Amino acid sequence: MSSSKRLDRAYKNAVTIPFDEDSKFIFFSDCHRGDNSFADDFANNRNIYFHALNHYYREGFTYIELGDGDELWENISFEAIFEAHKNVYQLLKRFHLEKRLHMLWGNHDMVYRDSEYVDKHLSHYFEPIDGSDKELFEGITYHEALILKHTKTGQELFCVHGHQADWWNYVCWRIGRFLVRILWKPLQVVGIADPTSPAKNYKELIRIEKRIKRWILKKDLLVTLAGHTHRPRFPEPGQIPFFNDGSCVHPRSITGIEILNGEVSLIKWHIDTKPDGTLQIVRVLLEGPEKLADYQTE
Repeated sequence: MSSSKRLDRAYKNAVTIPFDEDSKFIFFSDCHRGDNSFADDFANNRNIYFHALNHYYREGFTYIELGDGDELWENISFEAIFEAHKNVYQLLKRFHLEKRLHMLWGNHDMVYRDSEYVDKHLSHYFEPIDGSDKELFEGITYHEALILKHTKTGQELFCVHGHQADWWNYVCWRIGRFLVRILWKPLQVVGIADPTSPAKNYKELIRIEKRIKRWILKKDLLVTLAGHTHRPRFPEPGQIPFFNDGSCVHPRSITGIEILNGEVSLIKWHIDTKPDGTLQIVRVLLEGPEKLADYQTE
């Protein structure tokens, strides 16, 4: 099956979510939350991420994670990841309880395609303090793709991880998981990166982006939001409307895409130094805001 057909299938099976000018969305992806070991790329940015997540929770945003939230190639089970970043999952649980959480699976958490796996591992967790099982993401469903559809204009925003355009990481993900878990995780500790990752392979990254852009052209310039390559992309109106939210494992920063007041923006959260030498976590606008309506075709 070609990348175009995989994207077609994801679009056809996508769950539709209505939105309007008052809707607030934050898109993150490629968090790669791990077990807090030396191989856990997320650990360096966990305080930045948690601060940003708190901000979006307080401000009433809906959180959409575009895949690869959990690093289940390097780690065998979700339980070790949960224990390492328990505060993050407890905050995500609050989004879930208020129906403000939508999760997609990517290649590194592709096991979440299996609803039985999700129910077994993510619906509850064991609390050693009182020796009881507590609710976590009860009733949650991971999707391959979502469509945000404007209630008045009918404009659609297609949300997907993006590995559908990456044959190796979609079709051969089990082989990739084996190689990463057995070979590359130990080597990562001493600084050797996984060469199968498009984020570390610039030529493959460009090929993946071209495939997605060709598909967008075929779909009459359908606005598409993705992750996977870890490279932030923010087109201007009139260009091919391919957005990429980047990742949460950049050196000392995380990037994401916001939708607010009918406008879309690319943002970064990072640690900055105040004049008195103290540190603070700040939000920086990288691109936008641009009106979503300006990306709508006639």
